[in-house]
Amino acid sequence: MEIKYIESLVADKAAVLLYFYNDNCAPCKILRPKVQELVQDEFPNIEFHLINAEQFPATSAQYGVFSSPTLLVFFEGKEYIRESKNISISELHDKIERIYTMIF
Repeated sequence: MEIKYIESLVADKAAVLLYFYNDNCAPCKILRPKVQELVQDEFPNIEFHLINAEQFPATSAQYGVFSSPTLLVFFEGKEYIRESKNISISELHDKIERIYTMIF
């Protein structure tokens, strides 16, 4: 994804989750459906976007993402959550819920 497109998403949407991954990352493949399900079921107002870090290295670098998987969660244009590598779905849920309930 282009940097300008992502910047406009983050600026225009109330909540955005960026999931940086690469195709050679086993944890990325295992975690992706769990994070997608979490967002769909628990936080429907968050826009979920996948970004292949290998295909878009400039975008990854712009956001300071140097390992996969990395999740960035933005609320009202500001980064609130950054998780990388060993990500607990229950901890991620709790972190998102704290801010999500204040905004929505």
